[in-house]
Amino acid sequence: MSKPSGLHEGLTYDAVGATAPAERSWTAAPAGYRRYETTTCVGSGDDDWAWASMAVLHWAVKTRSGFEIDGAERAYLGGDVTLLARIGPFRLREPARVVAVVEEPSRCGFAYGTRAGHPVCGEEAFVVHRSADGSVWLTLRSLTRPGAGAWRLAFPAVLVAQLWYRRRYQRALLT
Repeated sequence: MSKPSGLHEGLTYDAVGATAPAERSWTAAPAGYRRYETTTCVGSGDDDWAWASMAVLHWAVKTRSGFEIDGAERAYLGGDVTLLARIGPFRLREPARVVAVVEEPSRCGFAYGTRAGHPVCGEEAFVVHRSADGSVWLTLRSLTRPGAGAWRLAFPAVLVAQLWYRRRYQRALLT
């Protein structure tokens, strides 16, 4: 996969592409990051696959979990977005950039990396894939470490929020 020039510029971490969304298995994690991976069955058959593969590339895991997306409606390599999370009357801004995209007949998704102002440093990937029996699966992967400045102090609270959102992500594409 070729990377556009400047893909790494402005990101808050060095392990760009480390969530490896194109790979079936993921074992490597750079030192200093919290590694997370889970896979959930979200459907079965061609219709569920068609919907899930389209939905994942259009940020549905995030939007169906309560986020708004300020930026491109579809994830594309190098695309900058700001993810907006509502916390009571406040909106938390999470600047990000799409750092990897995979679109294959039985695997589809992307990874985004954090930019300055994001509460954490690292990367998150959302990938749907289907098995030989037609089951459709959503895999979530992330690598995180504390963000800069005040976010470093808030990291324990951010970890709690991550747990809450990850549960929502797992249900976001259920058909």
